[in-house]
Amino acid sequence: QVQLVESGGGLVQAGGSLRLSCTASGRTFSNYTMGWFRQAPGKGREFVAAIGRSAGVTNYADFVKGRFTIFRDNPKNTVYLQMNSLKPEDTAVYYCAASSKIGVLISTWAYGYWGQGTQVTVSS
Repeated sequence: QVQLVESGGGLVQAGGSLRLSCTASGRTFSNYTMGWFRQAPGKGREFVAAIGRSAGVTNYADFVKGRFTIFRDNPKNTVYLQMNSLKPEDTAVYYCAASSKIGVLISTWAYGYWGQGTQVTVSS
């Protein structure tokens, strides 16, 4: 089992920045692909970003490219999502997820472990 705990969400004005953190426990962190997803009210959960086991490969949803950066610190068992130039449409609950599958995965079904989510609200 892998336990994931997110932090760093909050309220920010449009154009501002936030950094989300997700700390894992229970298994060897470097064995897992890590992803960030989000879910806005009334919408399905959507892919935001993913990073491979060694941090050498990343993948982003088109709507965050150039604004968000995913990175990981394996010795600290933590993955981060740096969010810049935030927009009101980025408002959502953001979830961290872990997958034992290889590759930078964009589908929710590929991830077997999920955090509880952290709320990000961007005001206009």
